[in-house]
Formats: sequence, C-alpha cells, structure tokens
Amino acid sequence: MDRKRRVRLLKVVVWLLGLTPLLWISYRFFLVDGLGANPITEFEHWAGLSALTALLTTLSITPVRRLTGFPDLQKVRRLTGLFAFFYLALHFSIWLGLDQFPLEWQYVSEDITERPFILVGFSAFLLLIPLALTSTKGWIRRLGRRWVQLHRLVYLVVPMGVVHYFWATKLDNRGPTLAAVVLSVLLGSRIWWALKRRRRPHSTIRKTPPSMVST
Repeated sequence: MDRKRRVRLLKVVVWLLGLTPLLWISYRFFLVDGLGANPITEFEHWAGLSALTALLTTLSITPVRRLTGFPDLQKVRRLTGLFAFFYLALHFSIWLGLDQFPLEWQYVSEDITERPFILVGFSAFLLLIPLALTSTKGWIRRLGRRWVQLHRLVYLVVPMGVVHYFWATKLDNRGPTLAAVVLSVLLGSRIWWALKRRRRPHSTIRKTPPSMVST
C-alpha cells in the first residue's frame, strides 16, 4: 500500500474513533437510560472527558511515532486536535446553554470568576480557539515558524484540562489521577527527547579528534 492510501486509511480510522463518543452518548440517551437522573450533568461530563481524552491522544502521537517509527501518524495530529476542540466546545456549550439556563450573563461571569475549576476550564477553552482556527495548511504557510510557537500552547491547555478535571471531581479521583499520570508520561518523554537531542552535538564534539575540530 502506498503512503497516500495509508494516510487516507489512517484518517478514516481517526474519524471513526473521533465520532465514537457521539455514537456512544446517543446510544445511551435514546436506547439505554436517557443519561440517568441528571442528564445535563452527565452530558456535560461526557463532553469534557471526551475533549480531554482527545487532547491527550493528540499529545501522544509524536511519542508513539518516535517509538514505532511510523511517520504517517503525524498526518492525523491536527485532526485529533480538532476533535478535541469540537468536544471542548460542546462541553462549554452544554454548560452555557443548558446548565446555566435561563441564561443570565451576570451569573455566568460570576460563576467563571468565583469558581476556580470553571475559570481554569474556560481559560483552556479560550487558549484552544486560536489553535483550532489556525489548524489549516493555509495558516501553516502564513505563520511559518510562528505557527509552531503558537501551537505550543497545547502544552499549557492540556495540564489546565487535567487541573479542571481534578477540581470538578468531588468524590472519585481515579479518572483525574489516571489523566495526570498519562500527561506526566507524555510530557516527560518530550523532555527526555529534548535533552537527548541537546546532548548529541556535545558528545559529537568531544569524540571528534582535535585535528578535525581545528579544520
């Protein structure tokens, strides 16, 4: 199979996986339990967890690519990031349109400023908006190196999402703890690779004979 077909198939798989949470919540709502006694809260938590899962998946693509030597994975990183933004936007919309109904902007602003977990989550959502808007080939060409710098905001957004998850969870912290462990591994792997890359030129210089250095 040539690379174009391989990438196309990989994107189809990512689309199917990205839409799976929607299929699952629809199945629960229409055919199982209607999302239980508090469907709005359940719907809101589902969207937030789906967004955080997609964000962690986006961060995992580069480490997995390095470990497996499968470069085509990089072709779906932006797609997984867009799925993360979709679910985060849905999470925010449910909170704003259903949880805050009837909508009173004064109470909404008070909720954001006075409840730390909402402030952190809302800030993460705002930071993710420019990343989603610039996730096109056109914006990559326009921004050049600045695109890479801008999209490093994801390293701030994901930890904020984990903190939001911790603070929003009142009783069972197993989910947030697992998310924090996964995030630590993903960020730790990046730090390890960065340090390894920095040491490589120095080790080359030390091993080079003096005559070659002087030339």
